[in-house]
This record gives sequence, C-alpha cells and structure tokens, in this order.
Amino acid sequence: MFMKLQYSYLGWNFKFSIMKRLVLCFLMLLSNANSSYASLVLNRTEIVMFREQHRRTMLDNGLGQTPPMGWNSWNHFHCDVSEDLIKQTANAMVSTGLVDLGYKYINIDDCWGELNRDSKGNLVAKSSTFPSGIKALADYVHSKGLKLGIYSDAGNQTCSKKMPGSLGHEVQDAKTFASWGIDYLKYDNCENNNIDPKERYIILAFKCINRPTKCF
Repeated sequence: MFMKLQYSYLGWNFKFSIMKRLVLCFLMLLSNANSSYASLVLNRTEIVMFREQHRRTMLDNGLGQTPPMGWNSWNHFHCDVSEDLIKQTANAMVSTGLVDLGYKYINIDDCWGELNRDSKGNLVAKSSTFPSGIKALADYVHSKGLKLGIYSDAGNQTCSKKMPGSLGHEVQDAKTFASWGIDYLKYDNCENNNIDPKERYIILAFKCINRPTKCF
C-alpha cells in the first residue's frame, strides 16, 4: 500500500511539474519571447513526458521488478548436490513462507551432470545423484509453485572439471534445458580456451531470448 501511495504521490508531482512548464511556455509565447527557446522548452517537456510514460510501461510489464530471488546450491553444498536435496529445499521454501515473499528459484549449481555426454552429444544428469533425471525434478519443483535453475559453463568443462561445459554445444544444450523445463541458467566462464566471451556467450544468449528462461 505504501508503494502504491508513493507512486501516486510521485505521479501528481510529475503532472504538476509538467503543468508548470506548459504554463511557462504559453506565457513566453504570449509575451513574444524568443520562439526558438520556447520550442526548445516544449521539446524538452515532450521528452520528459515520453520518458515517464516509458518508465511506467516498463514497470507494468512485470519484468525485472526484483532481482532473481531464490536459492543456489553452491555456497553451502558445492558438489554435494542431489535431487533429494533439491526436493527438500523446495519443500522448505514453501513451508517457511519464502515463496509467498517472492522467492521463486531453486538453482542447481555445478556437478549435477555426468563427466561425459551421451552418444548423441547431450548432457546427462548424474545417475547416482539425480536418478530420476532433471525433467522429473523440474516437474516436482514446478508443482510447488517454484522455478528450477541449472548450471553450465561457456568452456570445455565446468569450473569443477567434473562435467562438460557448453562450448561448441550451445544450441544443443539450450534445447536440452528447454526440453527439461528449466527456467533459469547460470552460465559460468571456466576452461574457455581464451576465446573472446562476446563470441562464446552470444550464441546461448540468443537461444535464451527465444524462450522464457533467465540466463545469467
């Protein structure tokens, strides 16, 4: 309620400021003031009005109103991550009320995959820790009203060197993540062969733009 009142207050201030500028311009024109200066003031007023309208449109589209809020496995668990841990965390996010406060993401960090890709070059969830697969885990997390994030790297291997990176497999991996229902991607920068990041990151970025996945 406070935020709504605050925005309303700012809105009235803005409208009052615009009205003052319009009155000033009108008086200048009536008193035969320099027409080019009056035109400049009017143009600046129009720009300010456009910027305010654009700002309000951006707030109304529902995007980026808060930072991505949730939980990530790395800081506490490092490579000791499993589907049981993710499910327990999802349950805890709901039972503690964090979901109601806007915490939506459960993000699996490094070490979730096998050391090697399968025969078709796809990333594979580690069978000993994610026996049900990532798709089934995503379905479980979604059933709790949460979103699932995952980890990859713009290099040959991830930073732990315990699973493949996405370098050279960007499009393939983006399709895999999409098929699993992944909502968020943490994309690291290890083992990158000293290739310019602008070359490595842009490929996956375009794939993320084409679906509602947040990529960081």
